[in-house]
Amino acid sequence: QVQLVESGGGSVQAGGSLRLSCAASGYTYIMAWFRQAPGKQREGVAAIGRDGTIRYEDSVKDRFTISRDDAKNTLILQMTSLKPEDTAMYYCAASPLGGTTAAMLVPGRFSYWGQGTQVTVSS
Repeated sequence: QVQLVESGGGSVQAGGSLRLSCAASGYTYIMAWFRQAPGKQREGVAAIGRDGTIRYEDSVKDRFTISRDDAKNTLILQMTSLKPEDTAMYYCAASPLGGTTAAMLVPGRFSYWGQGTQVTVSS
């Protein structure tokens, strides 16, 4: 069982930046960030494999950067140029298994989830 603990959420104005962190207690192969706004389905934001493969959701490309430090079992999401539509609860997710790049942002492939951290962007 891998435990995930997110940190770094908060409130910012549009155009601002935030850095989310996720600490994992054990081995992970793919780690990802998902988000869920009230009344909406959970959606994948960005994912990164242990082999360095990365995938972003289209709306965050060129604004968000995902990275991981496997020595510290830590996942990072650097968010810039934030927009009000980025407002959501952000969840860290992890899986010990590899898989196709196309499935990297599919919630069902992840075994472990954090409790979430709130990101609020005001206009």
